[in-house]
Amino acid sequence: MSSRVLRNIMLCMALLIVTLPSFFCNTPAPVATEPQPTSLWRNVYDTSAHYVGMQTCRGCHEEVYKTFIQTGMGQSFGQATREKSAADFSPAHSLVYDSALDYYYKPFWKGDTFCVLEYRLEGTDTVHQLLHHVDYVVGSGQHTNSHMYNVNGYVYQLPITFYTQKHQWDLAPGFEKGASNRFQRMIQLECMSCHNGYPDFVAGSENKYNVVKGGIDCERCHGAGSLHVAEKQLGKIIDTSKGPDYSIVNPRRLPIDLQNNVCQRCHLQGIAVLNDGKTFLDYHPGMKLSEVMNVFMPEYEGAQDKMIMASHVERMKKSRCFVESGKMSCITCHNPHVSVKFTPRSQYLNACQSCHSGAKGQVACTEKESVRAAKNNDCVTCHMPHNGSIDIPHVAVTDHFIRKKPADDTLKKKITAFLGMKCFNNDNPGAINTARGFLEFFERYAPSPGLLDSALVYLNSSKTEETTVRQNRDYIRVYFLKNDFARVTEYARALKPADMKDAWTCYRIADAYSKTGANEKALPWFKRATEILPFSLDFQNKYGTCLVALQQYPEALKTFQFIVGENPGHISANTNLGFIYMQDGNNTMAYNYLTRARDLDPDYEQNLINLAVWYHNNNRLPDAERALLHLLEKHPANQQARSMLMDLQKR
Repeated sequence: MSSRVLRNIMLCMALLIVTLPSFFCNTPAPVATEPQPTSLWRNVYDTSAHYVGMQTCRGCHEEVYKTFIQTGMGQSFGQATREKSAADFSPAHSLVYDSALDYYYKPFWKGDTFCVLEYRLEGTDTVHQLLHHVDYVVGSGQHTNSHMYNVNGYVYQLPITFYTQKHQWDLAPGFEKGASNRFQRMIQLECMSCHNGYPDFVAGSENKYNVVKGGIDCERCHGAGSLHVAEKQLGKIIDTSKGPDYSIVNPRRLPIDLQNNVCQRCHLQGIAVLNDGKTFLDYHPGMKLSEVMNVFMPEYEGAQDKMIMASHVERMKKSRCFVESGKMSCITCHNPHVSVKFTPRSQYLNACQSCHSGAKGQVACTEKESVRAAKNNDCVTCHMPHNGSIDIPHVAVTDHFIRKKPADDTLKKKITAFLGMKCFNNDNPGAINTARGFLEFFERYAPSPGLLDSALVYLNSSKTEETTVRQNRDYIRVYFLKNDFARVTEYARALKPADMKDAWTCYRIADAYSKTGANEKALPWFKRATEILPFSLDFQNKYGTCLVALQQYPEALKTFQFIVGENPGHISANTNLGFIYMQDGNNTMAYNYLTRARDLDPDYEQNLINLAVWYHNNNRLPDAERALLHLLEKHPANQQARSMLMDLQKR
């Protein structure tokens, strides 16, 4: 080869090397995408599949319907009727006193209407009364009946529950020790979607529903039934004795892990962290639950006997029977179509003996014959005793943590240390999801600063270009919960409200600005939160309060009127309307709203301040003094009220 030819070849190669980077820089890199999950069961991922309702299923499966409707699931939710309620309304049983907040609660029937009367006494005088109707009873009555009411589609819990095992009324779980928010606890989608069939949820709300079902239905375990029904109507009948009918999920034919996923959607009660873009309506039987959410549980040293009422799957997964058998699922012991009340004890014992009969290679019971005889050879009595739950008072449930001698090896131990958060439906939930588990636990159950520090450790361990944007809202959440509002607003400077899709992040940024006195900067973030969730009445109320702080009264007035139009019982919105009308000099309207707020909550701090001002402005000084004295009795740290009272008493 001549030197000239060689030189030309080298020149071409050099030019190629120069141009290659330019070519590849201008060519879009292939986007790495996760493989989309698939299933042989066609109703799992087919977006055209829709729910048909239990009565449609009943048309062909009447016998199954008759037994299922008697189960705890079938009886999980219903209209508040005398037939649905398991409660005792006799005078000896039907009065509850909240000693922390000083309210009495009296459940009773007024004709066919279920009512709860809240009242307060001073001596023998009734100084407060508030009557609420009950629309729904939640719970089968095997353990409890709790109660909900509906106002314009917004569903809230009432503060008392009937505990059937103890046959007594008491405050509802989570309402004890001064934690009651009385009639204001929202029934959000996480709660509704486990205690009931999937509802028709109003998008852009937290607790508003067009329709709620009447109990857990067939499609919660079998998936949407429209494909199945359509095929049957066309005469396409599958002989399921020879193989599956893939038009609808049959959980018994699923692999063990997917079988358990169906049950643990609701029977793995813990800290549910939704995956980005998912809701509590997105899980369908046949999926891995981790495709929609990761469920965490806090773990403590010495707490093996401490259990949450609906944590059956978590407890089962701790058992050697589960770990070592590789074949154990909920339906190993349970037939979900038949109530536990009508299930023969032999069904559970046969499940135990299928592995522990003493046949070759199997482990038989080593307990003394006399002890076994005293227990009627009942494995469950010894190895799965009834325990109280740590979240629901007055109930005892079967502990699904199967142990050799549970009473001896764990019940005497004390909790000594918090060990961390464990995910029970995903062995690799990832650092960001784990951080969110710590944050959820902090916000909902245990406001310990150490949980926020742990969340930061996990977030900082996953700092990559791919996760930085995704993590912004998590850092904002951490520092908001730390009350480090300057740090929150520092993150916010690089963000625009219009680009944000998460309402809670918008709210946290807005509230951080508001708490640092920057209401002008807070306003667009509050507004964006209400655009994302227009039917979140608390977000609307925060937006309206910010408008008031900026003296934009006409827009604030419209906001608060919208809120009370949606829910006339919104205490803060009534208070704020009273304030605006007072600023406008409309004494009559101001007094109407302020007294309405007082009737809803006689201890509401800001409303008592506003009432005292109204009384003062209208020369009703004794009433102003009484309002301030009551406020200081309930909220002794309120310095504004103390100063107002001192000024009033100097006159």
